[in-house]
Amino acid sequence: MMHGSYNWYLVTLSLVVAMLASYTTLDLAARIRSIEAEGRRRFYWLLGGAMSMGTGIWSMHFIGMLAFRMPIELGYDVGITGLSLLIAVSISYFALHVVTSNELSWRRLMVGGVMMGLGVAGMHYTGMAAMQMQPGIRYRPGLFWTSIAIAIVASWAALWIAFTLRDNNQRHVLFKRFGAGLVMGVAIAGMHYTGMSAAIFRSGSICSVSNGASTSWLAFTVTGSTLCILSVTLLVSILDTRFDVQAYRMNASLEQANKQLLVLATEDALTGIPNRSSYIERAEQAVSRSRRSGRPFTVMFMDLDGFKTINDSLGHSAGDKLLKAFSGQLIKCVRREDTVARLGGDEFVMLLEGLGLPQEVEPVARGVLERMQGDFRIDGTPLRVTASIGIATYPQDGDSVEALLKSADMAMYDAKQNGRNTYRFFDSAMSEASARTLQIYRGLGEALEKNQLSLAFQPKFGGLQQELVGAEALIRWRHPEMGDIPPMEFIPIAERTGQVVQIGDWLIAEVCSQIRRWEAAGLPRVKVAINLSPEQLRQPNCVERVRAMVEAGGVEPERIMFEITETAAMRDEELATEMIHRFQDAGFDIAIDDFGTGYSSMAYLQQFRVKQLKIDRFFTDGLDSNGEEGLAIVSAIIELAHSLQMVVVAEGVETGSQLSKLKELHCDEVQGFLLARPLNAGDFEDFISRRPKARKAKALVRERYTPLSGRLVVEN
Repeated sequence: MMHGSYNWYLVTLSLVVAMLASYTTLDLAARIRSIEAEGRRRFYWLLGGAMSMGTGIWSMHFIGMLAFRMPIELGYDVGITGLSLLIAVSISYFALHVVTSNELSWRRLMVGGVMMGLGVAGMHYTGMAAMQMQPGIRYRPGLFWTSIAIAIVASWAALWIAFTLRDNNQRHVLFKRFGAGLVMGVAIAGMHYTGMSAAIFRSGSICSVSNGASTSWLAFTVTGSTLCILSVTLLVSILDTRFDVQAYRMNASLEQANKQLLVLATEDALTGIPNRSSYIERAEQAVSRSRRSGRPFTVMFMDLDGFKTINDSLGHSAGDKLLKAFSGQLIKCVRREDTVARLGGDEFVMLLEGLGLPQEVEPVARGVLERMQGDFRIDGTPLRVTASIGIATYPQDGDSVEALLKSADMAMYDAKQNGRNTYRFFDSAMSEASARTLQIYRGLGEALEKNQLSLAFQPKFGGLQQELVGAEALIRWRHPEMGDIPPMEFIPIAERTGQVVQIGDWLIAEVCSQIRRWEAAGLPRVKVAINLSPEQLRQPNCVERVRAMVEAGGVEPERIMFEITETAAMRDEELATEMIHRFQDAGFDIAIDDFGTGYSSMAYLQQFRVKQLKIDRFFTDGLDSNGEEGLAIVSAIIELAHSLQMVVVAEGVETGSQLSKLKELHCDEVQGFLLARPLNAGDFEDFISRRPKARKAKALVRERYTPLSGRLVVEN
């Protein structure tokens, strides 16, 4: 009998490979477990993991074989060696499939351990057979069966440990896998060397494939390739796990963001109650239910009376707190199945399920008004507000969500016009005003296309001699059916529908065209004022667009002044301040129009730093009707503006006494029917060409006006 010896360096290397293969197997089990139960990705990971694990086990075996030294030259049959590798990969696939399942029962563990142990033993003894010894290798029965038992027990332990440590979320999981890898590596090596001890090589034996693959070549190739495969597999597993963790976190963040977006899409950000889109969805559901059951439902549309005054005087923060408090009171007025929603601003709506008769709805409306009787305490300040409510019932007041809300809206405005702090049921008579509004809305769409709009120019006079210093551009609309429609009627509709932006663009382009025409005719330079709508100011790149239109019109910016109403400026002070400064940086002058009609505006005059301040005609009228009080108010406004280096313009000057008092108060400029009515473009051009260069206002008035009933008016 021949005896062999071991190269302890290779024995140690085989043990290291066994441990590395075991650790890689544990990591692969966790990686595959985290992948969805079905799909190609799981299959590819199982296959790749089996090849990596099988190569590791097989490599440990062959490095251990290479560590064995005999007095004769040894070699290995390539085919049988490949078969042993195939066995190792196959049992590895089976093992990974078992430990990555959702459950591992004791029965499955026992059967799996036996099959895997027999597979490991089969791989080992097939590898031994690749030596092709003559005469063949004999095995000691005791050690032979002991090696198989070790393989089975080691497989049981390996399967249980891999199944237990497959969860990456365990505490200290890396240290646990490292210790488990040591145990599993020692168990695999123990089976191998027990099997080697069972082998009996008889005296005179020779290796019939000693000229096959050399042991040196196998030592370097197997060791190097195995370590490379295991390292790459482990690295890919770690990177893929991190990628999945990042993807999971991103998905979790995306899911959270989607939830937040859903909340934002359905809830009002300020009050937390349903918003407009959520209300429309619920109202559509109510329409469907009503059509099936025949039961009506009611919509109550409401807003706060005088909310703008509170918002402007106390600030937006106080206004927001008031809206939140108001929504809280509304919720207390309805049942659980009803809906309270905020449509925007201070507009709220109630959807009352199953209520249609006035005697059913009126208690709810009265309840809302009664709750408004108490004070709301905002930042320590007691506030008392009222609400105007419009009521419409499905289906008699509207057969769709939109029509029903429109009816309730009209009823609400009727309540406002009839004293506020009350409620009104929709009446068909209200639809007459709605019909005209709709006709105006539709007509505005054709007004630009069919050249129905035109310009008028209101002259402005200044200086002691009351010379012409500029003009205000006013828009006029003559509808083919409705006739002349005043701007006070169609401009608010255009603002609500967004059509005012197109109209504003047309106005700027038309003014530039007129200025070029006057220049071509050699007429004196006149600065033209143009009103800007709040909707225009909210347009993206508003200043850039306006500057581009003026430049395209061939007009210098200093020839145009833009007027912003005080109400529009105070609606959003931050936006107004920004836009005013940007227009000024672009070379345009800015004026505050209708000064005195808003709230808390004086505090922002210094911030706005506009060129011109226009006193509203209400205060100009007060010079005659309010006596000393009216005179004191106008005097205070003029002194305030002059202290801030602003030019003051008085609007609506219609009497000689108003003009005289404004002159005494050192008002810089005036405009009104006393001096000149708005003129169309042709008449204004003639007016410029004929105007005296240095004549007093009285002479100018005498030349163009005739006294009638003690009041100066324009001759027709």
